[in-house]
Amino acid sequence: MASSSSGFVAGLTAAAIAAVGFLTYQASASVPDDLGKPSASETPTAKKSKAPAGQDKEKDDLVPENSGTGERVVYSLDEDRVWLVGANEKVTRTFEVTPSAVDPSPATYTVTSRSAAVTGSDGTPIEHVVRFASVDGVVIGFSAAVDGSTPRPDPAVKTGGIRESRKDGKAMWQFAGIGTKVVVVE
Repeated sequence: MASSSSGFVAGLTAAAIAAVGFLTYQASASVPDDLGKPSASETPTAKKSKAPAGQDKEKDDLVPENSGTGERVVYSLDEDRVWLVGANEKVTRTFEVTPSAVDPSPATYTVTSRSAAVTGSDGTPIEHVVRFASVDGVVIGFSAAVDGSTPRPDPAVKTGGIRESRKDGKAMWQFAGIGTKVVVVE
């Protein structure tokens, strides 16, 4: 009798853990992108631009040379920036990213897998994961932390997550399906 009740308790415990995990994912998926971030009215001082006024957007929309043609994701290792380029060669979105601890080599890749939500190799819950390369067994891909953070990776830990904001992660997710070209440049 004792063994059957312990099996029953183990089954209930497993079901409860699965239910909590599912509800946690649902709750995190509905968190607003700007939760916990100060609004413009709460920011005491404005950030200074690195370039003269009016030149940032123009510079950011310039896709790096030798980044291919056609619809593609372009990732610049030197600029820590991504461009989503449509089939018409127009930049649909560009944004800064936080690089992973392991960089892919400059080359042309394709998106090989995607996950809506998982736990990153650094233990952080992430969403909109778009994977495209592997370096020495470390899988490389773009992702957004569910909490919106983009910390610099620990160089002692080999991780391949290129972090983007939640808004940018959603745009990447919608743009880069399986087979989409990803061009990595220096």
